[in-house]
Amino acid sequence: MTSHYFSEHPDTASNTRTMEVTIRGRDYSVTVDDGVFSGNGLDKGTAVLLRKVPEPELEPGEIAVDLGCGWGPITLALATETPHVIGVDVNERARELTRINLETNGLRGDVLSPGEALECLGEKSIRLLWSNPPIRIGKAALHELLATWLGRLASDGEAYLVVQKNLGADSLATWIAGEGYLCEKIGSSKGFRVLYVRR
Repeated sequence: MTSHYFSEHPDTASNTRTMEVTIRGRDYSVTVDDGVFSGNGLDKGTAVLLRKVPEPELEPGEIAVDLGCGWGPITLALATETPHVIGVDVNERARELTRINLETNGLRGDVLSPGEALECLGEKSIRLLWSNPPIRIGKAALHELLATWLGRLASDGEAYLVVQKNLGADSLATWIAGEGYLCEKIGSSKGFRVLYVRR
């Protein structure tokens, strides 16, 4: 069986490396690995998202979510700028890297599998969601994933998604709007679209 970054238990041999990355003007020391999304560093799409999204304005008790956290660049940014972040990934190696990277940089956050995260949320809503969603899981699975998580947005909740244009950013925006959300393209760079979603 081929191992993908969206596999729960990647069978790719581990090969951890430590590197320095700059995210939203701040420097972080991070550990990356094979078998996770963008295991060689900050990918172009996530970099575009992190450049385009505005600074969060969350109150204490409000929750931010990084859906598909990988080794944690978005989680690190949210942990720096918000009171409570949950990094979510199906890949156990990705979750462990994100935990390590939070700790290394003196930051706090919860890092959970999708099922654990939904259980942790309980009846609570999400105020802010940032995501470079796993497009390659297929359209039906992607729609199911986004329907679940966008459905947890608070009444004033917002989501920012980055999607490669040639992998269906425009059709995804149309689908999201068809699900009853406001969906706007707020930025475009290097072949990626940044979508803003709210109820």
